[in-house]
Amino acid sequence: MSKGKSWLRTLIEVIEVFFDSAQRSKRGRSWHQHVVPYEAGWAVRREGNKRITSKHRKQSTAIRKAKTLARKYKADVIIHRAGGGIRERISYDD
Repeated sequence: MSKGKSWLRTLIEVIEVFFDSAQRSKRGRSWHQHVVPYEAGWAVRREGNKRITSKHRKQSTAIRKAKTLARKYKADVIIHRAGGGIRERISYDD
């Protein structure tokens, strides 16, 4: 095998690895919405984010907001109890 072919083959392999990892990172990110206790009320937070999406005084309002986002992105709503445990999961994935 000539040096030209091995160099080209190596370049192709590097490009394939790059594109494969880019595809994996896109798949790994979800739009699932969590309704979580926050300060004196409730918040909606996208799965994997530290920052909250919205703050609400009542859990029912936070659930309504989370459902709207989940429908838009075909994701799930995960509703947490005041203690942090999961109370319910609603799926809007077709």
